[in-house]
Amino acid sequence: MFAYIVRRLFMLIPVLLGMTIITFSIVHLIPGNPAQVILGEAATAEAIADLEESMGLNEPYWVQYGIYFMDLLQGDLGTSLRSKAEISSEIWPHLAATIELTIFAMIFAIVIGVNAGIISAWKQNSWFDFLAMIIALVGVSMPVFWLALMEQWIFAQELGWLPAYGRQDSRDPIAAITQFYVLDSLIHLDFERAFTILKHLVLPAIALGTIPMAIIARMTRSSMLEVMKSDYIRTIRAKGGSQFLVIYKHALKNAIIPILTVIGLQTGVLLGGAILTETIFSWPGIGRYVYEAISFRDYPVIQSGILVIAFIFVMVNLIVDIMYKIIDPRIKY
Repeated sequence: MFAYIVRRLFMLIPVLLGMTIITFSIVHLIPGNPAQVILGEAATAEAIADLEESMGLNEPYWVQYGIYFMDLLQGDLGTSLRSKAEISSEIWPHLAATIELTIFAMIFAIVIGVNAGIISAWKQNSWFDFLAMIIALVGVSMPVFWLALMEQWIFAQELGWLPAYGRQDSRDPIAAITQFYVLDSLIHLDFERAFTILKHLVLPAIALGTIPMAIIARMTRSSMLEVMKSDYIRTIRAKGGSQFLVIYKHALKNAIIPILTVIGLQTGVLLGGAILTETIFSWPGIGRYVYEAISFRDYPVIQSGILVIAFIFVMVNLIVDIMYKIIDPRIKY
């Protein structure tokens, strides 16, 4: 197992190297002079020359890439052209916001999706099966922005149950330690504020987790139906095993691998930043951060954001591969 993890980590080196080349090339793929694009048409020649000098754009491509790569090895992601702040320190609060939202969205998706899929397979062709699969089909097909707007209209505007914007009460901001607001409020033993932050999480987490929930439900049903037709399941039932034990201990354990694959892929997608959800709910996540950088032509931030998102996606897939072996020891690498 350890040897496999080491091999996989070494295999990530060319992947990560390729990612740096692609992200670095973004500036050079811009039509025309990148400095001119960044500063705008009204920029003077002196201003363009100064920016080219500061960004190293007057050097050959491979020299520029070498400087960029060495900076990355030192943890230097560059400086934002808009805020003039170090990106490595500026990006973490946005990344933490997306991670926190993704965790709660995937908890919703996994709990509802897996159990709905299991019950649908157990009660195949029943009214619950048909209803669950119809809901799953609607969930996959439903535009995220429409669901988010409907949530805001019903639960925030009409009923007033939940807040529609932001991560916390803007009138009583939390003293952030880790930038994970739920965890920070618990560290401060401020349970009232933790409840408020959780209320802010509900609507965006449901909007973001609906599509993964529907996909997980359909995959769970398909995988469970295949496993529950196996001979060993019939044998366990013949020995008098309870239905709960048959489903959750024996069948689910053997059906979990394809479900885990879907969960890993959906987690990587959500961690990449759900721009629509974060924009509608004014959630200061990595997707919205990169989107605003695109609007302001802040190319160092765009490069760093894409690189961080790609790195997270690769690491999530590595974790999923490792979990295969933990869940099913029969898997050989």
